[in-house]
Amino acid sequence: MAHSGSLAGLHAALSESKGHGIFCNHMEALRSRWPRGMHPSVPLWLSSDADGTPYDPASGAEALAIFRSALQALYLDGRPGFFYLSAHGDDSDDTPALTDSNVKSAFKGMYRISRVRGVPAASIRLLGAGNALQHVRHAAALLRNDWGIGCEVWSCPSYTRLARDGREADRWNMLHPLSKKRTSHLQSCLSSSRAPVVAVTGYARHVASQIGAMVPSAFTALGADSHPQQSQLSPQWIAAVALKLLGDAGDISKRLAGEALERYALTALS
Repeated sequence: MAHSGSLAGLHAALSESKGHGIFCNHMEALRSRWPRGMHPSVPLWLSSDADGTPYDPASGAEALAIFRSALQALYLDGRPGFFYLSAHGDDSDDTPALTDSNVKSAFKGMYRISRVRGVPAASIRLLGAGNALQHVRHAAALLRNDWGIGCEVWSCPSYTRLARDGREADRWNMLHPLSKKRTSHLQSCLSSSRAPVVAVTGYARHVASQIGAMVPSAFTALGADSHPQQSQLSPQWIAAVALKLLGDAGDISKRLAGEALERYALTALS
């Protein structure tokens, strides 16, 4: 168990364990002037350190599924390196229980929570990690009820693992042009639709933007630094950004994004 919002504390824990193990960091449950209680260098380091795989679980069920899979990978399969799990200390989460299939998919980086319902005028896919998933689900409800937009919601416990898996698949395909093409987990999840994708994280947006080059449709990433006057992304802001993306893609009128800014009193934030 770790309790550090800085690189120094995490490096000390890694040194004690010789860089091998599962680290659960409780620092994110405390208030801080930094997004998620972490110095900005921490998520940047976690996404770039090839020895570690960071996860941002949205619920206790997700955390347990990832923890068990990490135990299997490290101590039964003999995988080197370490896993990092953020701990939120939030008991109010109502994320649906994980199926056996979702347990495996959560460890790979993402799984679907809800599908598009009915016959909407347009549809979009919303991705969320950690506590941000609750805002994403609320935004999906706003888009459905206020604007008639169909929403597919995905939980993404690890944008970093998704990005690495995508790069590994691209590299393998490049080096083996005559072999059967490999498909990353992200591509398997999102290739069935051309609907735009909004990926949301409670950290800085670079964490979610890692997957942008591999998404087969219009894409935007949102994070704690996505609006200068908002320390946390509101569901209303996520919905407005989703409408803007749909308008730019030609799926709906571009005027709807402006109407959403007015309706949700977001124009004052500019």
